[in-house]
Amino acid sequence: MDPTVKSASETELEWFRNVYRGDLPQLTTRAVLMGCLLGAVMSLSNLFVGLKTGWGLGVAITACVLSFTLGAVLSRMGLLGSNLSILENNCMQSAASSAGYSTGSVMVSAISALLLIQGHHMPFWTLMAWTSLVAMLGVFLAVPMKKQMINAEQLPFPSGLAAAQTLRSLYAEGEEASKKAKSLGIAGALGGATAFLRENTLSWWPGWLKLPEMIDFPGRLAGKSLVSWTISFEFSAIMIAAGAIIGMKVAWSMLAGGILNYFFIAPYIYEKGIIPGPGYKNIVSWSLWGGTALMVTSGLLTFCFQWKTVWRAIAGTGRIFQWKSVNGAHGGPPDSELRQMEEIEVPGSWFVAGIAVCGIGIISVQAIEFSISWWMSAICVIMAFFLSVVACRATGETDITPIGAMGKITQLSYGIIAPSNITANLMTAGVTAGAAASSADLLTDLKSGYLLGANPRKQFIAQFLGVFAGAAVIVPAFYLLVPTPEVLGGDKFPAPSAQVWKGVAELLANGISSLHGSARIALVVGVALGVLLSVLDRAAPSRIRPLLPSAMGLGLAFVIPFWNTLSIFLGALIASLVRKTRIRGYTVPVASGMIAGESLVGVLMALFSAAGAG
Repeated sequence: MDPTVKSASETELEWFRNVYRGDLPQLTTRAVLMGCLLGAVMSLSNLFVGLKTGWGLGVAITACVLSFTLGAVLSRMGLLGSNLSILENNCMQSAASSAGYSTGSVMVSAISALLLIQGHHMPFWTLMAWTSLVAMLGVFLAVPMKKQMINAEQLPFPSGLAAAQTLRSLYAEGEEASKKAKSLGIAGALGGATAFLRENTLSWWPGWLKLPEMIDFPGRLAGKSLVSWTISFEFSAIMIAAGAIIGMKVAWSMLAGGILNYFFIAPYIYEKGIIPGPGYKNIVSWSLWGGTALMVTSGLLTFCFQWKTVWRAIAGTGRIFQWKSVNGAHGGPPDSELRQMEEIEVPGSWFVAGIAVCGIGIISVQAIEFSISWWMSAICVIMAFFLSVVACRATGETDITPIGAMGKITQLSYGIIAPSNITANLMTAGVTAGAAASSADLLTDLKSGYLLGANPRKQFIAQFLGVFAGAAVIVPAFYLLVPTPEVLGGDKFPAPSAQVWKGVAELLANGISSLHGSARIALVVGVALGVLLSVLDRAAPSRIRPLLPSAMGLGLAFVIPFWNTLSIFLGALIASLVRKTRIRGYTVPVASGMIAGESLVGVLMALFSAAGAG
């Protein structure tokens, strides 16, 4: 008998008996419509910000606050009988997050890069079908991962935890809950003020009241300022708050990786002439290969080590057989309870059918419209599953989804499979990166629902429906914002993410041999280190494991700027100190409030900027 499987089953049963709220109204028409509407609006801001900076803004927490506020206003006006319940709001969050984030993650990267290379847009309906299919593929790929990463391993998924805490505070009753809600509100106001004072572009606003985006550190490395190596402090609360939720092990691992990469390796390879200069884009063009190899290897090995949990997620009756074999005569849960537990989870048959339909659709679109061989497309669909595993684990542990890194692994693979086919290089990588983003997004929402006692099957349906709302808005918006390829790469839309994807595709057009020898060595080292850390984490004595670095945190430090790593570590350090005081119970509400406040105001400022640009 495997004690790990028994523990996972008992954890699921405990959740079902003590947390699950039963069949309360969740997937209501008004919840889905409000989620699709809010998500569609926020997808515009994410498209704008993505074309400007290459980054995407979180949608879930912002949608929760906006939905609660909008519901309260409409109910007072008599347009709604009552405000949305907490579980309706949670379901609304899934639809909004899908519409606002999942469908647009590759629009600013692979699609924009292809536009720059080809010099013309692809047909409208081709992009609409491809975008929808890729996002849906990611939704279905998340099905087996939910059982392992949320039910069994209890990964934190910090944004999901923050969204759940935000909803609890909005609907709180009682003195203790009221205090935590108040702390969340104050923290949210501080986070919002930080975003406003940093990002506002109002001409009449006094300059001395504007916060800097970065605080530079004195000193030089290899003759260049520290900030040119991304060694500075970002004036943002989001990553600090995420670090407070993530925990110290992942945070110190990220800090160690960041110091190694940006203080030592990057200056060394610059002085050796391997990269043309400092700057995040130059550094990460080299360091991402080793860091991504480390994350992919460790993520897939960890997933394989938990194959029994994964199998139970895919096999519809797996849990029932497992409970009978584990508990048997010891008195497991009654059959009626087992059936109820099965009925609220997403069936394995949905996973199989969804992958089949989306896979065939993606293969057909890429074969017909992009002349990509069916077997090449089939390989990228298979790769999407494994890279989604890595992306979901990274999101669960660190709250950062390495979409670009997942795409680069596919680009590298197709640099070997089809070295001269740039279109295949970009579109197949777009599938894996887009599916990975969609999977991680759904698991983040399912984490919120898990903490609130929601029905995961209903959340899945809401997420699925949100895909269509997001695609219906973001695809035509992309054609309107970027009517010609000349718009990209200029002052209005620098499109840094697209420029990186384009550069990698052109670099690998001559095969993997065009990758610098040192980068190939970094790939091998990353794989070896990923294997070593994964095996040690599983085989080492329990007293030693806390001292081992997190493979995901260590690898992620090689693909994000050092200022993000520094903020995450500071947040984890502050949280570890606060936990020793009497206010330790307020860490999550305060961190959630900071994330909610800054992200909400950040979206509003992005919308304001977009309106001004128009």
